[in-house]
Amino acid sequence: MDAIHIQHKIHTLREQKVMLDFDLALLYGVQTKRLKESVRRNIERFPPDFMFELSQQEYHSLRTQFASLENGKGKHSKYPPFAFTEQGIAMLSGVLSSEHAIQMNIAIMRAFIAVRKMMMQYSELAAEVELIRTSVSNHGEQLGLIYEAIENILDEQAEYKALQNRNRIGFMK
Repeated sequence: MDAIHIQHKIHTLREQKVMLDFDLALLYGVQTKRLKESVRRNIERFPPDFMFELSQQEYHSLRTQFASLENGKGKHSKYPPFAFTEQGIAMLSGVLSSEHAIQMNIAIMRAFIAVRKMMMQYSELAAEVELIRTSVSNHGEQLGLIYEAIENILDEQAEYKALQNRNRIGFMK
């Protein structure tokens, strides 16, 4: 499975990049039920910063945001899904020890790295855009000052011409 396909399965929940248990089960080639059983048997390996269970509200919100979650996966699940952070997915390799699971775990780690790189590039791009905005704003202020100075010069020239064209009174040569 290619990294782009895996990247589409990475979601942001509780301000963390996570993958859901049914997506991981599909990638690892196991049933979601078996994946959850393995995790529950080794729950000490999965502290809250590695894995957490979604609340019903979070799961409902996720379902409404992503049409990809409506294709039957977990639709009639009795329990809300687990969400695994990058560290939790790395820990899954110790729980699921098949060759396919190990290879898939490597691919998932690469996908997380690619997402992190994209996020860094995005933040760098956002910083550059902000710098350009500031620069353009400064240019706008400077242009305003230049236009004001030109108007003042034109006003002075108009006053000078008006003084030259006036009717003179008094001693004339």
